Amino acid sequence: MLSDPGNEYANTLGIRYSLPNYLVEVYEKFGIDLPTFNADLSWTLPLPARVVVDQAGNICFAEAAPDYTVRPEPQQTLEMLRNVVG
Repeated sequence: MLSDPGNEYANTLGIRYSLPNYLVEVYEKFGIDLPTFNADLSWTLPLPARVVVDQAGNICFAEAAPDYTVRPEPQQTLEMLRNVVG
């Protein structure tokens, strides 16, 4: 699991995007304080993604989907982790 304040790693992976102004307004109306949650003022989010990284920092698998409802089966992720660990 990754904590990514400011979405810097997501930016490195090319999966960070800026919320358009109309969505910033919607978030604010609902009291969602994204700048505080993300620890920066960028109003950015990462695409929903699954990234498996080995201990040396090599990306072994990456998958991203713009539709946040598309989720991998947990078993798939476990199998990928087992392949990395050996």
